[in-house]
Amino acid sequence: MRAMIDALDRDLLQIMARRKALVAEVAAWKRQHGMRIRDLPREQQVLRDRQEHAEELGLPVGEVESIFRLLLRASRDQQAALRAEVPIDQTPRTVAIIGGHGKIGRLVGRLFADLGHRLLIVDTDTALRGAEAARVADVTVVSVPIERTEQVIRELGPHVRADALLMDVTSIKEAPMRAMLESTTASVVGTHPMFGPSVHTLQGQRLVLCRGRGDVWADWVARTFAARGLVVTETTAEQHDRAMSVVQVLTHFQTQVLGLTLARMGVPLSETLPFTSPAYLLELYVAARHFAQDPALYGSIEMRNPRTGEVTAAFGAAVDELAGVIADGDQAAFTRLFEDVRGFFGDFTAEALEQSSFLIDRIVERQ
Repeated sequence: MRAMIDALDRDLLQIMARRKALVAEVAAWKRQHGMRIRDLPREQQVLRDRQEHAEELGLPVGEVESIFRLLLRASRDQQAALRAEVPIDQTPRTVAIIGGHGKIGRLVGRLFADLGHRLLIVDTDTALRGAEAARVADVTVVSVPIERTEQVIRELGPHVRADALLMDVTSIKEAPMRAMLESTTASVVGTHPMFGPSVHTLQGQRLVLCRGRGDVWADWVARTFAARGLVVTETTAEQHDRAMSVVQVLTHFQTQVLGLTLARMGVPLSETLPFTSPAYLLELYVAARHFAQDPALYGSIEMRNPRTGEVTAAFGAAVDELAGVIADGDQAAFTRLFEDVRGFFGDFTAEALEQSSFLIDRIVERQ
């Protein structure tokens, strides 16, 4: 019976390989006809059809849906790698990556290279210097630590040609955008990839774009990132930093408070793991993932956002308020706070229940 299962699994892999070959033909057709990679109505149709067939066959609908969502994502990734959204008559550009040997610099460089652009890599260990690269590049991308970003921008800005583009990939935007606009006459675009270098796929990852000067280049950047499967969100530098004070500063701060509390309580982690629920384990994964990374990065993100003080003060006030209610044993006050927050989340709670249940199921599967 195991041999029969192995044979069926190999048949499944053969079918997946045939499917991949057909996807390559689809990618070529889309590029020839200038079509987008992602076709949401088609994806929804595929998922409905596969779910109906799964139900007819007595298969678990949720698991089959998950399998086909993964196949669809792999299909989009394959099409992007085959440059399905890159115009056939695209002009290759010369892109200088300042900090190109850093983790994000390598990722951004790979993204541009995948789309057929030429790279100039500048870093502390390269013979090529930033000013030299900026003079000849069509696009100069600053990908250096946050604390050095403004200085590097002001050093390179005067060397960027007026018909070229200067852009950054920093997680704060107001100060770098101001530095770029003041230091060059070239076009200026600020970007912030909302993902790290360890992602398994670029498909569906978010990137924030802030227009500074020159809509032609800004449109080019938006098309370029979209062609590689990213979801581009346009906003202003001010709105970006305001949103990041919640998305990044508050999130990282509460994760650090959780980790610090766990470390200081004196209860060994190993002692809690045998009693862990999937939800607690998910929280631990997020916290441990956070502390496995570079403290300099997180410190810069939190210390340089112009609204960090507001966020940490609000967090402290919320901690004091909730701690007081619990200390008093005031269930009525606790319920009022609970209902207030539930009202804030509104309809998002339904999506949160569905998506978190999916994540918890995946964690349980792998234990």
